[in-house]
Amino acid sequence: YRCGECSDEAPELYRDYQRGVLRLSICKSCQKPVDKYIEYDPVIILINAILCKAQAYRHILFNTKINIHGKLCIFCLLCEAYVRWLQLQDSSQNIDPDDLIRYAKEWDFYRMFGIASLEQTAFLVGIFTALWVARPEMLKTKSDFILLLKALLLSSYGKLLLIPAVIWEHDYTPLCLHLIKVFVLTSNSQAIRVTLNLSRKFALLAILNGLLFESGVVYLFQRTGLNV
Repeated sequence: YRCGECSDEAPELYRDYQRGVLRLSICKSCQKPVDKYIEYDPVIILINAILCKAQAYRHILFNTKINIHGKLCIFCLLCEAYVRWLQLQDSSQNIDPDDLIRYAKEWDFYRMFGIASLEQTAFLVGIFTALWVARPEMLKTKSDFILLLKALLLSSYGKLLLIPAVIWEHDYTPLCLHLIKVFVLTSNSQAIRVTLNLSRKFALLAILNGLLFESGVVYLFQRTGLNV
């Protein structure tokens, strides 16, 4: 476990005195409760995570057992692929009846899913490359790598907002999509800070390097004539 305030390791989160009597453990380093969110409602924890509070992120990443990283990643990629696929259909000016065949549209969706997956992979590779070059001691073990990967996947939950933003289409939908992108990047930056105990500036540099790798992949796709 980790302290939600100072991120120091802790042997326990609370002590059970039987008959429903629990007492939160106190951190020996900062003299504050190790994890105050033990007593909080999940909705409050979610709100604090949306506000990018470091204590909420530490509670979720270190002091809870959440194993939805893979499923959440796939679902987020499906959301992104759906948005791109929908925009591709809207931008298509060809009225040839052959283009209306269900299988053709289905292939376009799979193609968008593959492109979104490659871009996400490039983004993660860019982040890990920046961290490994600047601070190789941060990712010296396999468990450190897996922990950061899970943190980045979990902090990408904001992509789920893409679907309602497109379903309730409005004149401000493009702006909403950009704001969702900024929110996801902010969450990723906070996940890096909390997991590796880094400064905000260093986490931001890692995110920028990830965006650079992702932009490189987009550029390669565009050079091949693919609409991404």
